[in-house]
Amino acid sequence: MHTIRLLIVDDHPIVRDGLRGVFDGEPGFAVVGEASDGLQALHRAAELTPDVVLMDLRMPALGGVDAIKRLRAEVPDTRVLVLTTYDTESDVLPAIEAGATGYLLKDAPRDDLIRAVRAANEGQAVLSPSVAQRLMTRLQAPAPPPATEALTDRELEVLTLIAAGTTNREAARKLFISEATVKTHLLHVYAKLGVRDRAAAVAEAYKRGLLS
Repeated sequence: MHTIRLLIVDDHPIVRDGLRGVFDGEPGFAVVGEASDGLQALHRAAELTPDVVLMDLRMPALGGVDAIKRLRAEVPDTRVLVLTTYDTESDVLPAIEAGATGYLLKDAPRDDLIRAVRAANEGQAVLSPSVAQRLMTRLQAPAPPPATEALTDRELEVLTLIAAGTTNREAARKLFISEATVKTHLLHVYAKLGVRDRAAAVAEAYKRGLLS
């Protein structure tokens, strides 16, 4: 059976000792090294080429997310399993995006941790239940509307007249501007609303609450 070579990265010695204790007595695992921050982790990983790095996130010198990015680039065959106390979206998403294979919390039961390291070694995604729930909630949330430049007062006046069925010529007369200027304003409106014609512009404006 292949022995999974582990590098433990955490800035708390007592945590490193505890993790070493879990895996030292477990068949099929060998703790080949430890590191107390992200920079040390990079040096140790390059030197030891572990199969899996157990990585804390918030550390001095170089944080976990930046260390994960560099590990994925510099030691691409090494898997990174985040093991941390933080499960906020601002911690989880950057770590996953940086290339972590999994994300576990430090309150995970011993057997779950051992299974997670085995799964990470196989390249399988491993997420603690609360982290999985956060990611699902994020994926299911409606996407925010695309940011658009606000319409100017004049553009809104032109659009309001168009919505009322006014022609370009009539709008020009009512606003005391040239017909060409009306067309220019409309082109700006189309660009800002992401549409191609008058009808679509009016519909989109109603949808966004620009017209009532």
